[in-house]
Amino acid sequence: MRFKLVERIDLGDLVTFKPNKDLPRHRWFYFKEGFSRDFVYMMLKKFKAEYNDWVLDPFMGVGTTPLTAREYGVNCIGIDVSPLFYMISDVKIRDYDPTKIEEISEWLLSQRYKPVDLDGVHPLLKKAFNIHNLRDIIFFRDKIMELEDIPARNFFLVALLNASSKVTLLWKEKSWLKPIERRNIPPFRKIFQRSIRNMIEDLDKLDLKKVSILLYQADARNMSMIEDCSIDYVITSPPYLNKIEYTRMYEIEYLLTYGDIRVNPIRSYIGIVPSMKKIREILDILPNDTPLAAKAYFSDMSIVLSEIYRVLKDGGRVALVVGQGVFPDRIIEADEILAEIAYSIGFRRPEIWIVNKRVVTRSRTIKIGYARESIIFIRK
Repeated sequence: MRFKLVERIDLGDLVTFKPNKDLPRHRWFYFKEGFSRDFVYMMLKKFKAEYNDWVLDPFMGVGTTPLTAREYGVNCIGIDVSPLFYMISDVKIRDYDPTKIEEISEWLLSQRYKPVDLDGVHPLLKKAFNIHNLRDIIFFRDKIMELEDIPARNFFLVALLNASSKVTLLWKEKSWLKPIERRNIPPFRKIFQRSIRNMIEDLDKLDLKKVSILLYQADARNMSMIEDCSIDYVITSPPYLNKIEYTRMYEIEYLLTYGDIRVNPIRSYIGIVPSMKKIREILDILPNDTPLAAKAYFSDMSIVLSEIYRVLKDGGRVALVVGQGVFPDRIIEADEILAEIAYSIGFRRPEIWIVNKRVVTRSRTIKIGYARESIIFIRK
């Protein structure tokens, strides 16, 4: 099948999180795998979204789509399987009483330090921070957990996660946490105070409209909480094929938030165990030598796209940001395959905008091909 391919390299930065790093509320947690507020705003304008319309993001990450929906003035449903990302999204989109948050801030920062026993602290946290910062992080984390007001507790917990990322000795690079050499690491307490101050100052900086925002911690393959034909638009970006295991990349944040618990991996295919039945249903669309991991990914995405088709109104539109699958011996054109799957489900002929391209090599010298990021536009 031939798709309309459009080169829009000028939009490359918009499908990254970089433009969010200085924006009120959006900057509360840096999510390098996400897209920008400006991208969501652009899509809502492109779709001519109006008040009382509903937009869905079934892979909301840290809440860029729901928060932007509040800015724009449309209703939104956000879904993410990660309890961490769900919590961060909820913190970003809430209304707060600034006076109450100020009072809690004064109480928290005035707490007299008591020595922290690090014997039971997870080894990864000991690698991630120097001993002085780690003790301060654990001390303040435990004080935050004493708060009975859950929204306020989560607000300060996000501030702690944000500050912790500024003093870490481990860096998120590609799909791994890697040690980095850092000199003059700032004291955590100072960065934490700044993080709280910035968040409090942000509370009045955005004109957040009185719309309905519904967030769910759930699996995008089963959106039973959403009625048939109730959604006007979908703006989302699923995990890229064979790219990142999010629980590994954000294990430090998971440990600080939930302690040493076992969280199911959230990999580049959506679930943990692939559905062989669903794989067989899409075999005609996939190249003959498609790796099993890619088959699992596309089978899961077929389920997700079917759910999106179910909940969309007739004429409903979708913007799907995806990346190519990079394997040691090949590039898998995930955008075209996903467009083909969407068409087989019943969507109208898709259009693909190519927004980023990069050369992929093996062993640093052997060129495999070009990997691209794309926006797939589909309509019911």
